[in-house]
Parts: sequence; structure tokens; C-alpha cells
Amino acid sequence: MLIRGRELGNNGVVKNVGPENQEEAGTRNRVARSLLDHGPSTAADLATRLGLTAAAVRRHLDALLADGLVEARERRVYGQRGRGRPAKAFALTDAGRDAFYQAYDQLAADALAWIARGAGGGEAGDEAVAAFARARLADFVERHREALRRADPAARAKALAEALTADGYAATAKPRATGAAARGAGEQLCQHHCPVAHVAERFPQLCEVETEVFSELLGTHVQRLATIAHGDGVCTTYVPPPAAAPPIDPPSPSAASTKQPSAKPSAATDSLASGRNSA
Repeated sequence: MLIRGRELGNNGVVKNVGPENQEEAGTRNRVARSLLDHGPSTAADLATRLGLTAAAVRRHLDALLADGLVEARERRVYGQRGRGRPAKAFALTDAGRDAFYQAYDQLAADALAWIARGAGGGEAGDEAVAAFARARLADFVERHREALRRADPAARAKALAEALTADGYAATAKPRATGAAARGAGEQLCQHHCPVAHVAERFPQLCEVETEVFSELLGTHVQRLATIAHGDGVCTTYVPPPAAAPPIDPPSPSAASTKQPSAKPSAATDSLASGRNSA
């Protein structure tokens, strides 16, 4: 769910340290915050992003691993993999995310539960929560609708990612495939953190309405492939390629009555399921 960056406070994963450890704790929080903002990253990525040495980054990652705040995973490779073992990518665990957002989860869950009960529970309660989510996102839609409408259809996913980032999110849009296969494959819109992931586990309407908003702003049907609320590392939304432009003039009756061969499913559709966790 979209939460403005300024609403997140200034939380960190390392708390209650003495004055002599303030600098060390501050750097460790920067490493963790970078993982929160940018998603799974290698030690080299972090070193470049934060202006630290690789050795310093690994020292902080080791400490975060020992505390159960970070986990190592094999980095996904797009295209042909080179020789040698792939570099490890590091990502925040649920405990690591909780360290940033624990103050908001219970309050948000209690408020949404109250809304659902007030509407009578059941389907009416679910719709009341969805209505709240739509109202919550109305400001975002109004602020960015015109810019996205004016954007070239092929650039709208990137424009939406930039809008999300401007609101305190580190969002990216990237092709689902590389090289010649990229044409017609669509894009993946990735959000690398969700401040209400645990609340969304209980109230999936938050994710569902956000997907509706993306579809509205992009002017096309989109499909949510993965969410942090469901245990994935990144919230990932599939954005199909722009449809071919319609003809300027309508077809003649004779042309319209001519039976055309049915179109084959596109490669993007055939491979959609395989990209569920490719972010």
C-alpha cells in the first residue's frame, strides 16, 4: 500500500546504543535502509551506493545476518549467465522490516478492523476497507493522473515508478526480458518495500486497490505477480506492452466481414507465470 515517505518516521534496525557506538550503528542502519529502499543487493551494490568499502559493507552485513535482520540469497540472473558462482544478494527479513515499521502495524490493523466491524463485517466490511483504501490513494491519483496521461504509452510504467519514488518509494520499471525477446514482453513494476506488509496480510484489499489504481493510471489491465505481504521479496506488477495503435479509418464492411485467422497467444502471455518472482 502507498504510504508517503514522510509518514514513515526515522526508524532504524539498530537502536539503544551507547555514544561510542553511534557512528557504527548509523552506518549499519544506512546499510539496512538501502536494502529496504532498493531491494536485494550485493555487497558491491551496497558499497557503491553508500560510498563504503566492500570490507566495511560485509562487516555490517555479517552483523545484520547474525541478528536475523538480513538473509543471503542467490541473485537472479537475466539473460545468459557467465562463468563462476553468482554473487550473493542480501535482503531484509521480516524481522528487519519490522524494525522499521513495527510502530504502524497494530494501529493500522486496529483501525481497519474497526472500519470493517462498523460496516457490519463480512462482504460489507471487506468493501468498506476497500473504500478506505481507494480514498487513501485518491490524492496520489489526482497528483499524477495528468502526467501519466500525457506520457507516451511505452513510457508510462517508468513514469509511474518515478511518481512512486517521488512519494517516498524506491520503485523501478524494467523489461521482463532482454535482447530481442524484450519487444512485446511487457515490463515489471517493482516496489522494494511495503510499510504495511503485515497489515496487508490480514487485509488484502490494500494490495487489490493499489493494483486497480495502477491499472487506472497506466490505462491498461495489469497483473500483480508478487507481494511482500505474501512473503515475496518485492511487490511486482506485470504491465503488458502498449497495444498496437488502431487504424485511423474504420475498415470497410467487406473487409470487416472477411474472417481473419485467430491470433496466437503472445510470448509475453505464455511466459507470464514464469516471471512471478523474477524481480
